[in-house]
Amino acid sequence: MTVHAFVRHARAQLVAAGIPAEEAAMDADLLARHALGWDLPTLVARSTEEAPVGFEGRFQGLVERRLRREPMAYIRGTQEFWGRDFLVRPGVLIPRPETEFIIEEALAWAATRGPGPAPLRILDIGTGSGCLAITLALELAGARVAATDVSPEALEIARENARRLGATVTCHLGSYLGDADLPVDLLVSNPPYVTTSDYETIQPEVRDFEPITALVSGDDGLDAIREVVRAASTALAPGGLLLMEIGYGQAAEVERLIADTREITFLRIADDLQGVPRIAKAARRQLVR
Repeated sequence: MTVHAFVRHARAQLVAAGIPAEEAAMDADLLARHALGWDLPTLVARSTEEAPVGFEGRFQGLVERRLRREPMAYIRGTQEFWGRDFLVRPGVLIPRPETEFIIEEALAWAATRGPGPAPLRILDIGTGSGCLAITLALELAGARVAATDVSPEALEIARENARRLGATVTCHLGSYLGDADLPVDLLVSNPPYVTTSDYETIQPEVRDFEPITALVSGDDGLDAIREVVRAASTALAPGGLLLMEIGYGQAAEVERLIADTREITFLRIADDLQGVPRIAKAARRQLVR
């Protein structure tokens, strides 16, 4: 059989398992490339060739994992974020495209500050794979970046990603601020924000494979967000910025939470590409003399 025939059969299997046709086609192509070690142009050019020896077993093993609805990122072992491939494994949240909006906002804010006498101090709460902390360390030359997480497994992956990508990030095991050096100029976080009830209805790729502690945050989905806001009220230097990802339908309540926190000022909530309010922005109040 040709490579194309194997891929076509895999697409049909994935569709029969309930994966949408467009997604199934993309997944089958990616799994074939992963099994073969080919890039996309090579797959296109050589798909009508007879499949190499050993391909069928490798490819079908990958397809079987996807048929069980395992996320593609875990199967392939990487997920792209801000143009870089981050290692991911079960036990760490898979980076999402919408989280890149935190990077956009952070870089825009940093550009307005200009060079200062001291390095920019950044803390990423709940770093997971390290995608936020590492990206900021690489994009903001000279910044001192720290990251916290309650999961030793996640911190191991974050450290591994930092080494692979050449970023200097100090990782701290602990919840929220942990034992990171304070204060900081920029606090970023993608905290869990799924409600307990919504968790039961989300897609199986998420519910059955990604760590629940990185997803669910109480009956209203705001438990971790409350803690991040509280952390920002003490961790940020005067004039420092909080950038925090939030979930669908949470904008009004998050704005209220920030407004009720005396030490910080609500700025705005930026939308993602779908027009969903996604990134909450707040600033530590300047000291009054």
